[in-house]
Amino acid sequence: MRFVLFVEGETESKVLPAFFKRWLDPRLSTPVGIKPVKFQGWGHLCQGVRTKANTYLNGPDKDEIIAVISLLDLYGPDCFPAHLRTVEEKVSWGTKRLEDMVDHSRFRHYFAVHELEAWLLSDPQIFPNPVSKVLPSREPELINMQQPPKALLRNLYRTKTKGSYKEIINGTDLFGRLDPNLAYQRCPHLRQMLDDMLDLAVKVS
Repeated sequence: MRFVLFVEGETESKVLPAFFKRWLDPRLSTPVGIKPVKFQGWGHLCQGVRTKANTYLNGPDKDEIIAVISLLDLYGPDCFPAHLRTVEEKVSWGTKRLEDMVDHSRFRHYFAVHELEAWLLSDPQIFPNPVSKVLPSREPELINMQQPPKALLRNLYRTKTKGSYKEIINGTDLFGRLDPNLAYQRCPHLRQMLDDMLDLAVKVS
């Protein structure tokens, strides 16, 4: 049995299946598979999510699929109505919009708040020492759109290491070392996603 994971880019496709499995598998009697499906950014995902999700959920392998999980960064999409101000308002609106588009009981949508890189900030010790010493002390999901996590890391790598933060290279290395239990504790929206995935997997085990 497996999840199908819709993501908006190369880094997510490379790092998230193994990262999620490190949290899920120890809690399950049988390990799950996670098949990533890469889209070309949030716009491409939003345009194609209904057709692609139904291809999996109603296709010949439908009985092998636990659920289709869709994940987007909260920072980036410009489709939110102007009156939505808070994180929770945007998450609620965006989640309902995509889940209504697909309209299937085994489809779930989630947001990384405010970006995937926020999860990395859960553990400063995985970063080079000059970077880890100056990371913000506030909770990762509170590092917001004023300077979103990826921009923060690019700035800190440039000013503190004289190098650059390369999303695929550095992100892959950092996610390989990130303890998912620590990210689970410090990132409530990630915690909700993992809890839901675990519940879905338990029901079919």
